[in-house]
Amino acid sequence: MLPEHLRRQHPVATVELTPAATARVVVLGASNVSRGLARLAAIARRRSAGPLDLFVTAGHGRSYGVNSRVAARRLPSILGSGLWRALERQPPLGDDSHRPLALVTDIGNDLLYGFSAGQVAGWVREAVRRLAEQDGQIAITRLPLASLESVGPARYRMLRTCYVPGCRLPLAAVKEAAADLDAEIAAVAADYGATLIDQPGDWYGLDAIHLRRRHLDSLWHTACDAWRLPAAPARTAWRDWAMLGSRAAEVRSLARRMRYTPQPVVSRSDLRLWLY
Repeated sequence: MLPEHLRRQHPVATVELTPAATARVVVLGASNVSRGLARLAAIARRRSAGPLDLFVTAGHGRSYGVNSRVAARRLPSILGSGLWRALERQPPLGDDSHRPLALVTDIGNDLLYGFSAGQVAGWVREAVRRLAEQDGQIAITRLPLASLESVGPARYRMLRTCYVPGCRLPLAAVKEAAADLDAEIAAVAADYGATLIDQPGDWYGLDAIHLRRRHLDSLWHTACDAWRLPAAPARTAWRDWAMLGSRAAEVRSLARRMRYTPQPVVSRSDLRLWLY
């Protein structure tokens, strides 16, 4: 500290630090998003280099266009969720250099529910259109065709029995529909200027639809690359695993009883999280 008489003669310049802009990230998906939520939050927060507002639709078996059920839990469709209402209520970011960042992933569950590739593509197109209205910088994952191609009849029977016992589609029909949907998704991305993300076959495990845990980070970092966020290492704290894993979506049904959870479910200085 300078003596008082020197401070009067040579005032010390002060620097006002501008707070880092809050990044707004929107992620649409299903089981892989739920499984990797803590990693997603950590990576997006670190690479955006500031506070993060994270809006997520997720959940095992989540559908883009219809209500879905896994065991005793039901969730509304992604298009019918409260996410869109919440986004409309958000104030503008106020800086053209800080556009909302969006990832559309986990596309394909609806094929196993019996919907056509064209129908599913139409739902995804509508979701992307809504994100584009928010001026979002959008990335879309392609279907994991390489992983699906490796599935034989025995693995397919196991997958169908475990995850979608009501599905009666033969394996050949599922593979053909997945290829058709992937082509439709590429057309959606081209129409809206979205970045397509390829998913290598070795990212996926035995069931061919769930990312190996060690590759969840690969997906989130690839999305951040598509958003042109600067590279940065990120670690997930154990407290975040426990905290985020215990949070619930705004609307869900458990054993036929509707449950409502006020949003956001996390409100910290570095992270706010909305789940739908």
